[in-house]
Amino acid sequence: MNLKAHSFHIPVMGLGYTVDTPVKVAHLGISSVVSIVDDFLIEKMREFYSKKFDLPFNEISTKAEDFRAKRITAYLNLVDKLVSDKFDELVNNFQQKSNELEKYFDLLPDTKSIKEKFNHAMQNKSMPDVKAWLRKNLTKGNIDVNIMTKLDKVNYKDGEALPSEFNDAHAALRGFANSTLSSSLVLSAGMNPRLYSYIENFEDFYPTAEGQFKKKVTLKVSDYRSALIQGRFLAKKGIWVSEYRIESGLNCGGHAFATQGYLLGPILEEFRTKRKELEEAVFAVLQKGLEDKGKSSMESIPEVKITAQGGVGTNEEHNFLLEEYELDSIGWGSPFMLVPEACHIDKYSLELLRNSGENDFYLSDASPLGVHFNNVRGTSQQKAIEHTRKEGKAGFPCTKRYLVFNTEYTDQPICTASRRYQTLKIAEIEAQETNAECKKLQIDKLAEKECLCEGLSNSTYLANEITPDSPRQGVSICPGPNLAYFNKIASLKEMVDHIYGKINLLQNTNRPNLFVKELHMYVDYLENKLEELRHAKDEKQASYYRTFRKNMQEGISYYKELFTKYDHKLQEMKKDVMTELENISNKIEAFQI
Repeated sequence: MNLKAHSFHIPVMGLGYTVDTPVKVAHLGISSVVSIVDDFLIEKMREFYSKKFDLPFNEISTKAEDFRAKRITAYLNLVDKLVSDKFDELVNNFQQKSNELEKYFDLLPDTKSIKEKFNHAMQNKSMPDVKAWLRKNLTKGNIDVNIMTKLDKVNYKDGEALPSEFNDAHAALRGFANSTLSSSLVLSAGMNPRLYSYIENFEDFYPTAEGQFKKKVTLKVSDYRSALIQGRFLAKKGIWVSEYRIESGLNCGGHAFATQGYLLGPILEEFRTKRKELEEAVFAVLQKGLEDKGKSSMESIPEVKITAQGGVGTNEEHNFLLEEYELDSIGWGSPFMLVPEACHIDKYSLELLRNSGENDFYLSDASPLGVHFNNVRGTSQQKAIEHTRKEGKAGFPCTKRYLVFNTEYTDQPICTASRRYQTLKIAEIEAQETNAECKKLQIDKLAEKECLCEGLSNSTYLANEITPDSPRQGVSICPGPNLAYFNKIASLKEMVDHIYGKINLLQNTNRPNLFVKELHMYVDYLENKLEELRHAKDEKQASYYRTFRKNMQEGISYYKELFTKYDHKLQEMKKDVMTELENISNKIEAFQI
């Protein structure tokens, strides 16, 4: 068994926050995920790293055919090369790179044991054999990529719609498929049948004769049923899902997709008890899918990983999830925003995150997609909106157009954060026969929309002193609420040591455990929805939220039983939890639906 042994990964964050994280940490054995939405940022980062490492750079212009896919392929190939070169240098010149090798070992959970094995190899093997030992036992972290499946707009040339393979998500998928990477495509934000079907065009996603996959598929899912449906859909096409990544509906960063009151603990429990059933059901469909394509069937079920992320903040929670639910890895996202060695963030945003408390993190309506978006108060993007409004303007210039979905006023979709849309919407609001206060409330709500295409990339430009192609606006930040409890700008070693319980970055911090925090967020979410429902008086919606409450109550019963079982084992997670669960249960029982 190799010495990698990391039981955490760094999920995708924003468009730019993890765009170059693999260059920083993958040679040290840490896996992370790159967003491949913003090809303009990706092209700038390719230029930045080409200059930094004195490599040739030839710009891929927007006038080039299939420029989006080509930019993504070129950048991923560069990242793959940089990580491989760093790793090879660490292994081949380990004596000269002793500090870097020491850092690799120090980041692992069982540093002492690993160093003893290495020292034994040094004493008993020749230098070539020591290098072979390092290459056998050390591994690079994965360079995975993320596509948000909903961001798949149609593109045009000379006023004519291009074929679907030139849609945004399709082109991004092709960019990854044509790259040299051997890693995972992480699909998030729900099922896109046309995009999923496009995967079958690329041979790297099919098993080799040895039963291996050069490129794998990871599905980010909210529950077991969704995993089974999507896994079977892809398996029919001969595509195997190598990982199901479960994310909390609300206690996460970025867009928040609330479940119907299903809580993380019960969801993980269902995956644990039905894991074998999931593997066997999808494998049976896969064999038929491969046969239908004239490909060889597989001798045994390929590896399937089950991972989770969303609100994990302590070593006790980390270990508990791994052991109780038999998970393969835990995603630690937002805390790494305070680790410049992993995520390079502009100074203003970094200080804002470090100093923000529990009440500063909130579920906003900032996303033009109309989906709740985790946010923090005081970002420079919010200040930019205030400045624009004082000048008597509304909305943002729409340059990248990744989030154009609204056809309220136009034949072709436009973005609800755009200047064009907001000008039209405000004119409609002003023409309403209602009082001034009501109009103001509607316009204030509209102004909350942020240009996420620019906002989620701008921090990367600022941090690396790169000039963007379009006029720079403010920075949007999408941290999970768990970041409220971290207030130290940490080194990579400090954060990893915190994950593995070697140190504690949260000493003297009053922090609820991840299950209770998520539960509180669902209570607040339900309460707000019921307030809206009182005005609508919609019986269909009322029935939906009765089921929502019932699912939450069943989740609370599950937690009570779970924590009773571990009465003497858990310390921090168990603290005050029974009282909290009882109070929450009483509160939602009293909700009038």
